[in-house]
Amino acid sequence: MTTMTTITLDTADHELLRLTHTGRADAFTALYRRHQGPLYRYALMRCGSPEMAADVVQEAFMGLLTQRFGFDPLRGQLQHFLFGVARNLILKLEEARRRQVALPELDEDGELDLDVAGEGVEPLARLLGNEAAEEVRRALSLLPAHYRDVVILFELHELSYQEIAAVCQVDIGTVRSRLSRGRAALAKRLQAHAPAACLAN
Repeated sequence: MTTMTTITLDTADHELLRLTHTGRADAFTALYRRHQGPLYRYALMRCGSPEMAADVVQEAFMGLLTQRFGFDPLRGQLQHFLFGVARNLILKLEEARRRQVALPELDEDGELDLDVAGEGVEPLARLLGNEAAEEVRRALSLLPAHYRDVVILFELHELSYQEIAAVCQVDIGTVRSRLSRGRAALAKRLQAHAPAACLAN
C-alpha cells in the first residue's frame, strides 16, 4: 500500500512540483501560494499593468502545471526560474503589442549616457515604502526594460548578481553595469520629477 506524501510548509519546491505532475492538486496549490505574490509583484513592477501582470503569472503557473517550462532544480531555485519565465513572457507580450516607448539617448555601447551611480543611491525597496511610492513606480516604468529588470530583481527581490545573470541570461559584468546605470537613471528621473518636498530631503 502506497503512503501519500504529506505536504508541509517545509516541503521543497522540486518535491511539490513532482507531486503536482502526479496529479496532486494540493501540491500545486502550495506552490502557487508560495510563489504567486513575489512573481506578481515582479511582473507588475516590470510591465506596469495589473492586467498584464496577472496574465503573466497565470501563464507561468500553467506552464509549470503542463510542463511546458522545463524546470531543473539542479540549475537553481524555482522562484528565480519563474522570474525568468515571467520576464520572457513580458518581452513577448510587449513585442506583440508593438508598444512604442520613447527611450533616452544611448551612447555608443547602447547604454544610457549617465555617470555610474554611487553607493549613495537610496535603495528602491526603501523608497517604495514611503509616500513617494507612486513617483518611484512612475520613474521606474520609464527605464529601459533591461535596466528595469536588474533594478527590480536586486533592490526588491534581493537576488544576487549571479542569480540575476541567470534570470536575465547575461553575464555578471553586464548585471553590474546595468544595475549601476539603472540606479543612476532612476535617481536622475526622481530628482527631475519628484515634488519639492521630497527633494528637500
